[in-house]
Formats: sequence, structure tokens, C-alpha cells
Amino acid sequence: MAEYAIVYEWAGQNYSAYAPDLPGCIACGDTIEETENLMREAIDLYIETLKEDGKTIPSPTTKTGSLQIAI
Repeated sequence: MAEYAIVYEWAGQNYSAYAPDLPGCIACGDTIEETENLMREAIDLYIETLKEDGKTIPSPTTKTGSLQIAI
């Protein structure tokens, strides 16, 4: 098992997501939940393709957090 950081962004009409440790692995959906499900599928396909091509699967290295800032 590996745990990859996922970044979700509101794109004005929908949500988009990407995994910084998996270049080019992205997904878009109407809701966060849909985007998360599509991202899970995208990661599975991404890793499957790497395995089929005999390439190394990148290790998760990106860490996430949040900060509260007074505005």
C-alpha cells in the first residue's frame, strides 16, 4: 500500500485533481466525491501502465498540510 497526496482545485465549473508524485495523473469531476473516485481510477491505471512498461513506480514523497491565516 502507498499513500499519495492529492491536490483538489475548484476550476470554476468543476473540480480537478492531481497527484504531485505521479506526473500527468489527473482527474476532473462535478463534485469532490466524483473527482476522488475518478482520481483513484486514474492512479490505478497509471500504476498498471508503469508496471506493464517495466518502469519504476514513484514513491510518495509529497507531504501536505494547512495553515490558518488571519485575513
